[in-house]
Amino acid sequence: MLIQSDIHWKVSVASILRYARNMIRITPEITIPEEEIELEFVRASGPGGQHVNKVATAVQLRFDIVQSPSLPDEVRQRLMRIAGKKLTKDGVLILEARRYRTQERNRQDAIDRLVDLIRQASKRPKTRRQVHPSLASRLRRLEQKRHRSTIKRLRRRPRVDD
Repeated sequence: MLIQSDIHWKVSVASILRYARNMIRITPEITIPEEEIELEFVRASGPGGQHVNKVATAVQLRFDIVQSPSLPDEVRQRLMRIAGKKLTKDGVLILEARRYRTQERNRQDAIDRLVDLIRQASKRPKTRRQVHPSLASRLRRLEQKRHRSTIKRLRRRPRVDD
C-alpha cells in the first residue's frame, strides 16, 4: 500500500521501528513482544553489605505461556513440559535472576534464560526409528553366547557319573 504523504510515511516507518524494537526475537519464526513479559524487581539475598538491603537488584520474570499469542501450540506444549517447577498452575513461567549486582544485568540474564528455554522448546524432538539387528549381527551374538557358555562349562567340576 502506497502512502502519498511523506509525513505519513515517516510516521509509519517510525511506528514500525518502535514496534520492532520492542520485540524479542527467539527464532526466525518466533518473536515475542516485550509487553507479554512482566518484570518485577525484588531484593536479592546474599552478600553485599548495607547496599543489598537498599536496592532491589534481583529480577523476577513472569511470562504467561498459556495466554501468549506469540507461541505456536506445539512450542507451547513443549515449553510447559520443559519448564517443570518454574511453571505455576495457571501456566505462568517464573524465572528469577539474581546472579549479578545490577538490575540491568539481571534483567538481561532473565530474558536470555527465557529465550534459551523457548529456543529449546522450539526444536522438534527427533522421532525414534526402530532398528532391527541384521542377520550377521544376530549370528555373531549367538556365537559369542555359545563360546561364553563353553568357557563357563569348562570351569565347572567334572561330573561323576555312576
